[in-house]
Amino acid sequence: MRGTALAAATMAGVLTLAGCAKDTGGSSSNTASGGGSDTSCVTAPKPPAAPAAATTSSSSGEKVDGSKLKVGLAFDIGGRGDASFNDAAAAGVDKAKSELGITTVSESTASPNESEAAKQQRLEQMADQGLNPIIAVGFAYAPSVGVVAPKHPNTKFAIVDDDTIKAPNVTPLVFAEEQGSFLAGVAAVYKSKSCHIGFVGGVNTPLIQKFEAGFLQGAKAVSNKVKIEDEYLTPAGDFSGFQDPAKGNVKAAAEINNGADVIYHAAGASGKGVFDAAKTSGKALAIGVDSDQYNQATVAADKDIILTSMMKRVDVAVFDFLQADAKGDLSVLPKRFDLKVDGVGYATSGGKVDDIKDVLDGYKAQIISGAIQVSDKPTK
Repeated sequence: MRGTALAAATMAGVLTLAGCAKDTGGSSSNTASGGGSDTSCVTAPKPPAAPAAATTSSSSGEKVDGSKLKVGLAFDIGGRGDASFNDAAAAGVDKAKSELGITTVSESTASPNESEAAKQQRLEQMADQGLNPIIAVGFAYAPSVGVVAPKHPNTKFAIVDDDTIKAPNVTPLVFAEEQGSFLAGVAAVYKSKSCHIGFVGGVNTPLIQKFEAGFLQGAKAVSNKVKIEDEYLTPAGDFSGFQDPAKGNVKAAAEINNGADVIYHAAGASGKGVFDAAKTSGKALAIGVDSDQYNQATVAADKDIILTSMMKRVDVAVFDFLQADAKGDLSVLPKRFDLKVDGVGYATSGGKVDDIKDVLDGYKAQIISGAIQVSDKPTK
């Protein structure tokens, strides 16, 4: 909220300058470096240049032996191959196999709207098999982890996207999704030719609202005239919204028909439908989520319309957890994976944001420094 107020205050003083730049067609401080973007929607000045080394990695790079770990990986719906959230977790484990010498990994995937009993059984089976640690991918596992972990006090558990379980053998892996999504909102405005953008959320939950909140705040921080479409695929409790590309396609197509020409999705595997809609329209770009979706094989046919991706580094968090466990010191993990530790960020694959990288990095530095506070609650 403070970030929105700060942006609004700075906008007022630059509206005349921004209007002149638009009317004359000349360049001003609002024009992104490189010249390839349309900035007619931008009404805020470029942020100060980012200082060098604005982020720090949470991984130390030291050689750690993880060969004794037997990893259980409980995927959320969609599993390995969703080109998004689960694939990011899988990438972290794959890196740990390569760099830490882990040889034993057992994977299992949740089905849409499965019962709590099924989730508990999955985790119980992993613990009974001697897998340790066990990583639950997604907040939907929270109730089950809360039941199963106390029964197995000598087994370490990690859960992605939840910090409500206070058991001593449970490590939360949580993120500042709103911070990375703020940068996605900035990129969307800078690249929109219609000054009209869109958001498609998978399931209307507090977690996905963090993506929505950051995107809205980032867009409004750089433009006081942008129009924003804002929709969800399913209500809270119906998790099929994360695995319904057809519904994602319909919703994104409707936003594009309403005038949006850059669509940001936070919808898991349903995002493929968002990409397909943007591609079919011939006039829209899309922003991916979680993984660098430009490089994901399952959405390769749409890579030319992927502007960037909001990188939620589940891979970093999972790898760092496994590395810390192998070292026997989980206290080295950050409380939250944010911009400062590269826990969230933006992708540059495809080169479509190269000309506004200085802008994105400038806002990134302001968020890291605390000059901009990004809310995790949407403000319509």
